[in-house]
Amino acid sequence: MSRSLLVLLVVLVALIGGMFLLAGRSTEQQPVQVEKAVALENLAN
Repeated sequence: MSRSLLVLLVVLVALIGGMFLLAGRSTEQQPVQVEKAVALENLAN
């Protein structure tokens, strides 16, 4: 097996492994309710 083919295989395996690693990460976050003070003039419109 040539050296360039071996390097290509190692890069492909690392890339595919990284994709599976990133795909398996849990990135969901619970929504956070934010309360904001509103001026009374804005409520009249």
